[in-house]
Amino acid sequence: MAIPIPEKRVAEFEKLGFGMFIHWGLYSQLGRGEWVMHQERIPVDEYKELAKTFTASKFDPYKIATTAKAAGMKYITLTTRHHEGFSLYDTRGLSTYDAPHSAAGRDLIREYVDACNDVGIVPFFYHTTLDWYHPDFNNNFKSYLQYLRDSVEVLCSEYGKIGGLWFDGNWSKKDEDWEEDALYAVIRKHQPEAIIVNNTGLSARGEPGNLQLDSVTFEQGRPTPMNREGMSKYFAAEMCHTLNAHWGCGYADFNYKSLPHLIETLCACRKVGANYLLNVGPTGEGEITLLQEALLRSIGDWINLGGGSVYEGKPCGVVSEDSPKNFALRIDNKLYFYVHDLSITGDSNVTVAGGGAGDKVFTGVPGKIKSVKWTDCDGDLAFTQDGDKVTINCTGYTYGKSLVVRIAEAEIE
Repeated sequence: MAIPIPEKRVAEFEKLGFGMFIHWGLYSQLGRGEWVMHQERIPVDEYKELAKTFTASKFDPYKIATTAKAAGMKYITLTTRHHEGFSLYDTRGLSTYDAPHSAAGRDLIREYVDACNDVGIVPFFYHTTLDWYHPDFNNNFKSYLQYLRDSVEVLCSEYGKIGGLWFDGNWSKKDEDWEEDALYAVIRKHQPEAIIVNNTGLSARGEPGNLQLDSVTFEQGRPTPMNREGMSKYFAAEMCHTLNAHWGCGYADFNYKSLPHLIETLCACRKVGANYLLNVGPTGEGEITLLQEALLRSIGDWINLGGGSVYEGKPCGVVSEDSPKNFALRIDNKLYFYVHDLSITGDSNVTVAGGGAGDKVFTGVPGKIKSVKWTDCDGDLAFTQDGDKVTINCTGYTYGKSLVVRIAEAEIE
């Protein structure tokens, strides 16, 4: 069966490749994750007092956008409203439970969009569909859905062109009619080229939904390949991932993922053609911590050393015979072989073993290879080819160097 052709906006979204997710709200002040209101059963009247101390005094959207750019990220998705019901934007009279009516006293989403546009980052909006604050969510659902659509219309009409909307929460009322067509019609009216995502959550990773959506979601772990044969439209794929084990700020959480894990996850996402949306949880004042910033900038350093094919490279059916982690992407007449677990050369007394260099075998190669070289240094690599099977002599790292995943560029006829 045929694979549908992606719409232009979807193809452009896939080329963005790598983005920053930001979970920030009133909950960040408590530093116990974004679900603290629900999990600790904090009453609404008590919880909403947090708006009086939400100053956003260290929220510097320009610095956040420049950090994302240094990390090699092409877009940012920020929580304009999370499940707590508090909005970081000016709701234009729909509610007083928003940033302009808080201690911050200003429209934080306006500042965010302006900074993204200045830096050259595409701004996306996360928006909850469930709401622990608004009484109509449980008492008059149809009225609540109108409030939701009116809220989204503000975002789509007051901030200029945006990259897309990322919804989350329909899983909270699986048997309700969420009137999705009406919600997405609001977006298409004002932002016809916006990407629309509605998170399926951990229980339905990669599952397509309403045909107005543009991308499926994977949450945590690693994404699986999309089988698009026979689909009525082409869906992109995006995997959202945390730096630690939750989404919001955690003041007592020191269990961060390692830099090699993050680099390998970025590669695993692009192996199957999925975007990688990596989350940070700013402090209650709105600042990304030094540890989070260092991890992000280090990923950018890896991309700058030869990982630029992560953006436009597409899966091409090339399979490794040596490791399920190894793979290849294609851009026009070039293949990019992603090789994991290479060793470091050097004296055994000072060199930590890291795996094997040497011959790596790939099958399914589409065409005759003319040359192969590492993207991070000069010099050709030796190779042999027998039909669609290629054996590349992958040299190890010199002492003092290890890229976690090393990429070889091959030119094909």
